[in-house]
Amino acid sequence: MSKSGQPGQPGALHLGVALDGYGWHPQAWRTPAAGSVLDGRYWTDLARTAELGLLDFLTIEDTFTVQPGRRAAIDPRRLAGRADAVLVAARIAPATRHIGLIPVATVTHTEPFHVSKAIATLDFVSGGRAGWQTRVSATAHEAALFGRRDGALDVDGLFDEATDFVEVVRRLWDSWEDDAVIRDGATGRYIDRGKLHYIDFTGKHFAVKGPSITPRPPQGQPVVTALAHTARIYEFAAGSTDLVFITPTDDASVRALLAQVHAAGGAGLQVYADVAVSFHGEAFRSDALVFTGGATDLVDLLLSWQRLGIHGARLRPAVNATDLPVIVEQVVPLLQRAGRFRTGYRDGETLRARLGLPVAPNRYAVGPR
Repeated sequence: MSKSGQPGQPGALHLGVALDGYGWHPQAWRTPAAGSVLDGRYWTDLARTAELGLLDFLTIEDTFTVQPGRRAAIDPRRLAGRADAVLVAARIAPATRHIGLIPVATVTHTEPFHVSKAIATLDFVSGGRAGWQTRVSATAHEAALFGRRDGALDVDGLFDEATDFVEVVRRLWDSWEDDAVIRDGATGRYIDRGKLHYIDFTGKHFAVKGPSITPRPPQGQPVVTALAHTARIYEFAAGSTDLVFITPTDDASVRALLAQVHAAGGAGLQVYADVAVSFHGEAFRSDALVFTGGATDLVDLLLSWQRLGIHGARLRPAVNATDLPVIVEQVVPLLQRAGRFRTGYRDGETLRARLGLPVAPNRYAVGPR
């Protein structure tokens, strides 16, 4: 369905939401009747609400720690325990039709082969709506969970490994050509073996032969994202991802962060501002700006930052049960009235297409045989 105000046209703003537990406030778990974060219905209800707001995508947090943050000690006053983000996204997929699904999958201590087939599978079951938020794991206590490394790696080493990891994943997505599955009953051939490719990747961190066991995803390349706070991560994002999340606090920091992204080689990278939203007015500690005003003031802020050069925003609800409905029922209508947001989804639109990303060619395809 084509409606006015679709992102990709001049003046349109992309808008996503970041979901983490009961919300980003450390005490969000105390919200009455919030349900269980280990219940699939909890997540599908949130996703349906976000889809009612016509949001571009939702992201789902994940870490190798029992609680958010990098501390090894477990705080009895905070939410502890989480479900696997990729599996949660797969649960959400059949309960929604349009909204993009971007789970976190950590690259440190894991294998690119497993992540590639998991995200490819998510792209299939969602009909081309999958993405992936990359993350590294830097602490000794997280490394101890796997028993593969002694202590934490330095940041440069982690992102050197992450660069290779994403490259392997992308090559595995391309290791099947789009028309490799032929299902030719007359000849008895299910696949055209000539359209499956060994990727033969050899680097410092991985040596992967391929091909994948999962055919090429519907999008070809699901959307790859990262949250970045430093120059080294901006460099990683510029070379390996489609979209980077930044954490500005005011107009000056928007300009400064955009300059840093461009200086790192990310002039063509899509940049989204993360903002934590607490419409009930209670501030809390966060790496992102914690906005405690009303919907009108938030829209004014987002549109002013859009004029400075951001492509969109990802909102982090302080409390999912109370702040997500405000985004859907107040923020989105204000953006629509300003002519800056869609009034409907396009049927069958992939996440790449919605975000205005180019069609991803297969690096191994050589044309008709």
